[in-house]
Amino acid sequence: MRFKMGSSLHSRVSLLLLLALISFCISVASSASSFSSTSETTMHTNNWAVLVCTSRFWFNYRHMANTLSLYRTVKRLGIADERIILMLADDMACNARNKYPAQVFNNENHRLNLYGDNVEVDYRGYEVTVENFLRILTGRHEPAVPRSKRLLSDEGSHILLYMTGHGGDEFLKFQDSEELQSHDLADAVKQMKEKHRFKELLIMVDTCQAATLFSQLHSPGVLAIGSSMKGENSYSHHLDSDVGVSVVDRFTFYTLAFFERLNIYDNASLISLFKSYNPSTLMSTAYYRTDLYQRQLEEVPVTNFFGSVMETIHTDSAYKSLSRKEWDKDKSVNSLTLEEERTPMTLTSEKQTSDSETEVEGGSKCPWSTFRNKVHKSEDIDTLVNYGIAIMAPLVAISTWLSR
Repeated sequence: MRFKMGSSLHSRVSLLLLLALISFCISVASSASSFSSTSETTMHTNNWAVLVCTSRFWFNYRHMANTLSLYRTVKRLGIADERIILMLADDMACNARNKYPAQVFNNENHRLNLYGDNVEVDYRGYEVTVENFLRILTGRHEPAVPRSKRLLSDEGSHILLYMTGHGGDEFLKFQDSEELQSHDLADAVKQMKEKHRFKELLIMVDTCQAATLFSQLHSPGVLAIGSSMKGENSYSHHLDSDVGVSVVDRFTFYTLAFFERLNIYDNASLISLFKSYNPSTLMSTAYYRTDLYQRQLEEVPVTNFFGSVMETIHTDSAYKSLSRKEWDKDKSVNSLTLEEERTPMTLTSEKQTSDSETEVEGGSKCPWSTFRNKVHKSEDIDTLVNYGIAIMAPLVAISTWLSR
């Protein structure tokens, strides 16, 4: 009789432990789901640009000029160099056939040298490979790769990915030695989305049959635009007789013409950019894919991808400058206020310290609430899993011991 009562007690304890384990798993799952849902509503906090020229050799001069032109544009609109990844063969400026050493132009008037003092090339020459390109997007670098050559984006980032070169049906050639396939690009974008490396991504490609490169994309938050449809070529704009080759492609030329009318404060929308492409001047049909993009293009400024993120402060009235007398009076009042606020600041900091200590003491009275707060504050699902394992291990051990 005593043995039956003991085994019954053990079974009840085991059942209670099992129920506690199940409730904990449900709690962790709900915390993980709330974490994923909040990541979808993350604020737009920063912009990045990945600019890739996939060609080399002198006769592809225009592809390097295309890329340097976009590089100059996004810098002018506010994206800093540390948030631009530039990939170039970099064999034009100092080429023996270049009549203008250390200079690259995108117009025959030669007014603007694209290869100036402020060009920072991150990947040059034979570093411009499909492997390195995919590593940049996915963040899977070798340990020796410096931070300056990494795309350090996060779930609040808007990324502009611009590529130019020679392509065909669902591929883009890299330096005439290898190809980036459409499924390679789609897989890299999928990994980026799963690893929370972007909030929104704009892919812009200037090549023949550019639209086919987007056929395998399925990740949400992606917007794509190409210079030509399937079966169409992408043409150069004009020949520079002094340089001896074409210096810019048509699609990029008219993209630059659109942005040259804008400054960092303009609110031109993406739809205005897309509608600016005229098939008769491009000699091809610009294609854009929007089914993966949640927002209306009319509501999205082009600077969301081509410019910087600025905090805008709205005021009720226009700014009015102070007179000299008002300025001196305001300065003296501020200095007195500062002296008066020094002591209260100390008291406030002491109060905050005591409040935090009280909160810790209150939390120690309820370990479960403290643990639950830590779970909700955790920023990584891996952390939630680690918490789950830490709790499950002793529960399983106790349950196994009691069932013997």
